[in-house]
Amino acid sequence: MTPTPAQRLAQLAHTTAHTGLPRDFREEMAGRVLDLLGNSLAAVPTGVAAAVAAMAGSWGGAPQATAIAADRRLPAPAAALVNGTLAHGLDFDDTHLPSVLHPSAAVLPAALAVAETVGASGAALLDAAAIGVEVTCRLGMAGYDPAANNSIFFDRGLHATAICGTVGAAVAAGMLYGLDEEELTSVIGIACSMGSGIIEANRTGGTVKRTHCGWSAHAGVVAAELARHGITGPTTALEGRFGFLTAFCGDRADAGQLTDGLGTRWEARRLFVKPYPCNHFTHAGIDAALRLRAKGVDPGAVTALTLGVPAPVVHTIGEPHAAKIRPRSGYHGAFSGPFTIAAALLGGGGLGVSHADFTDAAVRSADRLALAEKVRVVPDARCTSIFPHQFPAVLTAELVDGSRHVERVEVNRGGPENPLTPAELITKFRINAERTISPVQAEQVAELTAGLPSAPDLTALTTALRSRPV
Repeated sequence: MTPTPAQRLAQLAHTTAHTGLPRDFREEMAGRVLDLLGNSLAAVPTGVAAAVAAMAGSWGGAPQATAIAADRRLPAPAAALVNGTLAHGLDFDDTHLPSVLHPSAAVLPAALAVAETVGASGAALLDAAAIGVEVTCRLGMAGYDPAANNSIFFDRGLHATAICGTVGAAVAAGMLYGLDEEELTSVIGIACSMGSGIIEANRTGGTVKRTHCGWSAHAGVVAAELARHGITGPTTALEGRFGFLTAFCGDRADAGQLTDGLGTRWEARRLFVKPYPCNHFTHAGIDAALRLRAKGVDPGAVTALTLGVPAPVVHTIGEPHAAKIRPRSGYHGAFSGPFTIAAALLGGGGLGVSHADFTDAAVRSADRLALAEKVRVVPDARCTSIFPHQFPAVLTAELVDGSRHVERVEVNRGGPENPLTPAELITKFRINAERTISPVQAEQVAELTAGLPSAPDLTALTTALRSRPV
């Protein structure tokens, strides 16, 4: 009998758990862990993170895994919930294209929690994380419609990261628990009943989206623990008549994406690392604004700004217009095309735009609001043709002297075709980490993370991460 997609993914996971991945792939994943830990440390002071940590701490249970910067250990599912919330809390996490997923924020917190619980080696952690990310991305690709150049999940108002990430997190957790192929197949079948999330908060507000990756990581660990204790899932959970793809994507899904080139073509190696702490759809516009700044365009001389973006992006960063030109909070500012353009032209820091540009105080700045009001977000045909393999933008500035300046950005900074340098990755980590821990501690975490491919376990790293904030 031909193996189902779930069985083939489980087979890859089981084989990888025993044979391992190449050293360079593990080192690449260690870089993803470093990026995730920096993003998580930066999010520790946020109210959402504190609320989730307080709730998870009230549950009690065995001290199995570290809650980042909390000086305590929680049951593995609870630690995954807290750390996944931190990982996605500032929307600074990596992205896979064209699926438009943030896979690491859902998968890595689950993998870290279980790896610590079972005393796994750094290499085992990285192998499991890579396969979990691969599963997540392939599910996202199965829900990508090339004719529409958009995610079917997004078209339906669903948060693909939260839904697909739950399955990837479960596979990573199952690998670290040492499950066999049959059990890993059940892990996938179980996790397909657990992923959820809608994206209305992107449009009109609310903080619930920040918890989505935390819940995915939590549910992934729970799915693996259920399979470990004998609960089973359907082998046809992905492609079946009432399975994952039909339920979430209807008849538009492409199940072939789940297994085509499996084990040789790696989606997990095509992640885009964000240089700016805001929605990824805004990044090319920020780069265009920074180029205008570098060329000497004076924001005070601007009479109008037109931000051209892919048509599917307009509703996320440009609508409703009144809310986007006057964000209600720093978090909502991070999803606003007009405000991010104003921040890039007037603010700065970090790698070009920093956390300071997305505080509640920053979105009340009269200068920024006045400039944001001059920005129109419109669909651009060229950008639409490229999306979602990149998130391009074209920015046109009209000045009081009648001159017109245009900057077009078609390749995202931080992606495989224009990656951040190792020095820039370290800079991003330090900027993030030092919002919560000391420079000395940040350096220690960075060194320990770089050493994960050879680490016998995670004890030194998790001890460093449990230290209280300074």
